[in-house]
Amino acid sequence: MEILWFLFTVALIGVIVVPWLMRRRTGGGVRLVAPGSPDAADPSAYGFVLQEELDVRMPGPDQDLLDVLDVVQRTQDWRAASQLLAGTDKDGEVRWQRVQAFAGAASLELAREPGTGGAWLRAWRAEQPKDPGGAQVHAEFLVQQAWRSSSAGTDDFRIILEEARAVCAQAALLSPGDPVPYITELAVARGLGYTHEQFDQVWAKIIDRAPQHMGAHLAALHFWCEKWHGSRKDADRFATAAAARAPRGSLLAALPLFAVFEHLPEVALVRDFYGTEVVSKAMEGALYAVHSARPDDPMLAHVRHLLIHFLVRAERWSEAMHQLIHVDGHIGALPWTLSEDPAAEYAVYRALAVAGYEANGGSPATLPH
Repeated sequence: MEILWFLFTVALIGVIVVPWLMRRRTGGGVRLVAPGSPDAADPSAYGFVLQEELDVRMPGPDQDLLDVLDVVQRTQDWRAASQLLAGTDKDGEVRWQRVQAFAGAASLELAREPGTGGAWLRAWRAEQPKDPGGAQVHAEFLVQQAWRSSSAGTDDFRIILEEARAVCAQAALLSPGDPVPYITELAVARGLGYTHEQFDQVWAKIIDRAPQHMGAHLAALHFWCEKWHGSRKDADRFATAAAARAPRGSLLAALPLFAVFEHLPEVALVRDFYGTEVVSKAMEGALYAVHSARPDDPMLAHVRHLLIHFLVRAERWSEAMHQLIHVDGHIGALPWTLSEDPAAEYAVYRALAVAGYEANGGSPATLPH
């Protein structure tokens, strides 16, 4: 019986892989060559940064945040972080991203230096327990610690998330009208397995405060995915409804593409999966969102990064290159952050985009910046 299964598996791989390889041997495809070959595409010719210089901390530039992070980590003084958050609009995307960044920095410090790393966050909470920013960073720090240091469903995991839920409640009391504590609680809801009714109660508080918040919608989408507490149908329904009611200029029109990404098959049994109607429609929605969004929308880079993944897989090289020129340098976003080596993963897709672009007649001179 085992030999039959083996033969079936080999045949299945042949059906999927051989046509894929053959398409790349014909005109317009990408032909792999040795690094340094005269025929090798060179990403640096387009002004792209070296792989080792890619910034994995955030999806796009935020110089104020980078400057403050440098001060905080160098001096271990939390005051600059507190001042930055105090001056950041509480109902916008930037505040949520900065809270995540500060929490992530403290969590990574603690991972590198167990027992001592992230001391500035502990001092912040001890010296200013009623600072809303400190409470929000603390809650997000606990969430990241749970997912980073424990396995989902274990006692340690649940204990940390229960503490995070309590800190979220404190943060909400310290800053009425701020959606961030409730957005953080969405990750708690996913980890602790809130009922749909419990989740809806948290979601209603977010919608009351920031109905177009893209970061909140992305966090909620995880809950509704098949691998957590919903299904493919639930995730599609949530994403499609949000996109349908999004005003022009809102990046919520790109949410269906994130739903597709969350349910990508391990093996695509369709010959041209990335050219199917479902995927193509989601990509067009995301491209529409990108083209109509404000150039300074802080969530724009998130959508561009995911588009790069899909456009490269769909062999839409020119469109992928047009996204790359806007985000290259910062890669702290899906899908790269799911990899053990985000910079290497991004660099592979970037190289494929460059190679495909040039194989179809493109060059640095034909790519507008």
